[in-house]
Amino acid sequence: MDEAGSCASGGGFRPGVDSLDEPPNSRIFLVISKYTPESVLRERFSPFGEIQDIWVVRDKHTKESKGIAFIKFARSSQACRAMEEMHGRCLGPYDTKPIKVLIAQSRSSGNHRDVEDEELTRIFVMIPKSYTEEDLREKFKVYGDIEYCSIIKNKMTGESKGLGYVRYLKPSQAAQAIENCDRKQQPEFSNFDKNDNRGQEAISKRLSVVSRVPFTEEQLFSIFDIVPGLEYCEVQRDPYSNYGHGVVQYFNVASAIYAKYKLHGFQYPPGNRIGVSFIDDGNNATDLLRKMATQMVAAQLASMVWNNPSQQQFLQQFGGSSGSQLPQIQTDVVLPSCKKKAPPETSVKERLFIVFNPHPLPLDVLEDIFCRFGNLIEVYLVSGKNVGYAKYADRISANDAISTLHGKILNGVRLKVMLADSPREESNKRQRTY
Repeated sequence: MDEAGSCASGGGFRPGVDSLDEPPNSRIFLVISKYTPESVLRERFSPFGEIQDIWVVRDKHTKESKGIAFIKFARSSQACRAMEEMHGRCLGPYDTKPIKVLIAQSRSSGNHRDVEDEELTRIFVMIPKSYTEEDLREKFKVYGDIEYCSIIKNKMTGESKGLGYVRYLKPSQAAQAIENCDRKQQPEFSNFDKNDNRGQEAISKRLSVVSRVPFTEEQLFSIFDIVPGLEYCEVQRDPYSNYGHGVVQYFNVASAIYAKYKLHGFQYPPGNRIGVSFIDDGNNATDLLRKMATQMVAAQLASMVWNNPSQQQFLQQFGGSSGSQLPQIQTDVVLPSCKKKAPPETSVKERLFIVFNPHPLPLDVLEDIFCRFGNLIEVYLVSGKNVGYAKYADRISANDAISTLHGKILNGVRLKVMLADSPREESNKRQRTY
């Protein structure tokens, strides 16, 4: 900036460079006469709301106005209403040329937006799955005239995903809806502050992802697979716009919370910030957080024992005799009930190879998990490695273990479970020479 105008009167707040677009769409861009003073701008635009800053762009050398100005309002609805009322108007008896008023955008976000811009009139909302389009219209009509409503539905079942769009006739109406509706329903485009405290927001393993730029399923996966524990992702298509929308689900709530914190507001592609929010799946948030905490503690204790076997005695004293209690298993996986192990002398029909991340599970926990599929002969760990094996007397039991446990997280440890090579094949493998 070459030269900034004065602050709002009364010693008001002056935004810094990083907060010029906070909240989004709260700054207007004006094309005016080179002879229009700042005082006239303040007089004509202050009726629309609190002005935080006025900047008249001037030539670096002559300091003369270039006929371009910016006005920063405290709220998006104020800026939008100023654009609606003042675009095409004349500022005074000496300024007979109509002025141009647009919603200002940062350089990375593209062109300034006018009254007809769909992104200013259309909002993305989170709603109960029981809502119909009529319910959605009834809920949001208090903020202004609605052009249309749309509910995003599952392509296969036709059921609502609890997400929808509302398009208003005016940008100021959409902005008021964002500013005044329930925080659980607010569009994620309205705030990208990672420190935003949303104590009432539902917490779940499922996340909603929205973007002004469309994305593919591969792009969505590549972004969210950065956080371990990604289960699946799905891109939704909306016939009314080119917005990108997707649903992401993790195996555990801890990964979802971390992804929400790290990726909400992430720029992809550069200049386009994505919005990430939880999808309320009906689960009790307190129970999910308790389970997450238990998994983290269990994983920490298991890591401590694995890295220092001398701590096993302390762990037994802390939790009681391991021989008198069944090991505790914390997981979202539905496991069968415990079954008896097969006799040690039983012939092996199938052998499974197990990979642990970030560390192996305790042997008693591992045995308790894999014996639930029946016909388990033995499970053991490879010393100094994050791998182990399970021997079964029945192939069906082994396959059930693979289908249930592969890729799942138990006690904070992610498992990869697959068929192991036969001992003969392993012995024939070429030995490493380095």
